[in-house]
Formats: sequence, structure tokens, C-alpha cells
Amino acid sequence: MPSVDLNSDMGEGFGPWTMGDDASLLRIVTSANIACGFHAGDADTMHETMSLAVANKVGIGAHPGFNDLQGFGRRKMDVPFSTLANQIKYQVGAAQAMAASVGGSVRHLKLHGALSNMACVNADMARACYEAALEVAPDIIIMGLAATAMEDIARELNCNWAGEIFADRAYNSDGTLVDRKLAGAMIHDPDEAAANMIAMVRAGAILTATGERLETRIDTICVHGDSAAAVALAKAVRAGLEADGIELQKFSGNPLA
Repeated sequence: MPSVDLNSDMGEGFGPWTMGDDASLLRIVTSANIACGFHAGDADTMHETMSLAVANKVGIGAHPGFNDLQGFGRRKMDVPFSTLANQIKYQVGAAQAMAASVGGSVRHLKLHGALSNMACVNADMARACYEAALEVAPDIIIMGLAATAMEDIARELNCNWAGEIFADRAYNSDGTLVDRKLAGAMIHDPDEAAANMIAMVRAGAILTATGERLETRIDTICVHGDSAAAVALAKAVRAGLEADGIELQKFSGNPLA
């Protein structure tokens, strides 16, 4: 029986301001990417979200981003790679400490927002981020956009890898995500999202908005936790996959061949 992981970005509140329904999502997904305080999140939010992840037996991931609370990490920033590497180490270390404090551990790393979008086309940036994470946590599973420069660097580093696709985003012909500012970039209909994910997992390929088929290893599917439709999308994707005979389970994170 084929299998795939279902993940969501969460822990993205800050102080009294909350974002998303993390508690509901953690009853649906198998992995959680938890903000580490730079683009979103704080110590209390990390503690609460990781506690819920442990209680629900959901895999914990560090979700580092640019140091950009005001812009939610979605603004491109020009950060020297040496500084960026230290920022990744800082955020991974915070995630490790908080996970340990609630009886869990950090299994994987996934870059957030603009940092992820830039690294998926800039191999040197991806390498700087991944090498920094591996220096702190040598066995960590790198989760990144399948069929992009991220995958190339993971193969070069021979590190543990989880190739990710998105249920709520449309794809460009090169495997990158359609810019959020453009029409059709976001997929809000749960049934459409579920059908797309079944098709991609069965095909072993990303199916782009313009009809390309990009063959790649698909280990995990993301539903963004900050959208209004997140819970409905996650439920529909999980139900659709299971009804099609695709098992939901945490990824193994084997290195790429």
C-alpha cells in the first residue's frame, strides 16, 4: 500500500495574537512544522504547540524563517549566508530545547516563507541553511520542495530528506510555487485539493498549472495552517487519500538515491 505524510505549518501565533486552529490540525496531520520565533511564534506558543504534537503522536519539525515578525517571514531579505546559517542554528536549537522539555524531539526541518521560496531556486542559499541545520542536528530530516534546488542540495549532502508537495498551492513549470499575488496561486476548494494530491501521489510527480509532469519522490503533503480553509482542506486531503488506498504515516526521511 502506498503511503504519504501530511504536514502543516503551525505555532505561528505571537503573544495574545493567534493564527490558525492548530489543535484541530494536530488531530489530522502526521507531521507539524513549528515556528521558532523569528517569523512567528514565541516560547509559550512553541511549548503549547509541541505539547499538543506529542499528545497526538505527530512528528515535530523546526520551521525557521527570516527574522521578520512584522512581515510574517514572507518578505525577501538580503542576509549574508554566514548570518543566515547562525540564524538557522539558533532556531533549530530553540526547537530542540522546547521539544525535549515536553517529551518530544525534532525530527525534521522545513524552511518558511520567503526563505524557502528563495532557497528553492538558489542552491547556495539552500546549502547554507541545510549545512547549518545538519551541524546542529546531523540526523535531522530535511523537508524541502520536491524537484527544486533544495532536492539537488539534499542529494549532494546525502542527508535525510523528505520531498514535499503542497495541497493548497499551484505550481509553476519549474516546480516552484505560483506567487501568492497571482490569480489561481491558492487552492481553497477541499475537493480540488484532495483530487490534486491523489493524482500527484499516484503519478509520483508534480502536476503543474501549465500541464507539465515533474517526476520526483513525494514523501509529504503540506496544508498551510494559516488559511481559513486549513482544517477543511486537511480533512478532505486525508479522507481522499485514505479512500484511494493511500496510507497516512510519518515519512522515513531516507537519503535520496
